[in-house]
Amino acid sequence: MPVERINPETMHHNPAFTQMVVLPADARLALIGGQNAVAADGTIVGRGDLARQTAEALKNLVTCLKAAGATVEDLVQMKIWLVAGQDIRPGFEAWMKVWGDRGNPPVVTAAFVSALAHPDFLVEIEATAVLPA
Repeated sequence: MPVERINPETMHHNPAFTQMVVLPADARLALIGGQNAVAADGTIVGRGDLARQTAEALKNLVTCLKAAGATVEDLVQMKIWLVAGQDIRPGFEAWMKVWGDRGNPPVVTAAFVSALAHPDFLVEIEATAVLPA
C-alpha cells in the first residue's frame, strides 16, 4: 500500500504542503534530525541571511535523503523552526526551488522560536521520509 496524501476538499489547498499523510503499516521510515546551515567543514553558511541558510539546510536534508536511497519526493513530513522576527518568505522561496512544481508535497509545520542551538542559526529543518522499497 503506498503513502496516501489527503487534502480534504473543504480545506485550503497549497502547492507547498499537504494537509495529511497516511502511511502504510509496513513503511520503512527515515527520521532526519534538525538540519541547519552548516557546511561539510563545520562553518555556518549565510550568517544573517535566511534564504541562504534555508538553502544550505535543505542541501543537508537532501544529502541525508540520498544517503538512505531517497529523494525529496519521499518526504512525508517537515518541521521548520525559524528564529522569531524572520520573514518566512525567503525560506519558503528556497524550499520551492528544491520542491519545484512536483505534486504531493509533505505535511509541513513551521514555528517561530526565540533561539536555536547556535546564535547564528536562523532556521532548522527536521524531516521524515518513507524509504523506497
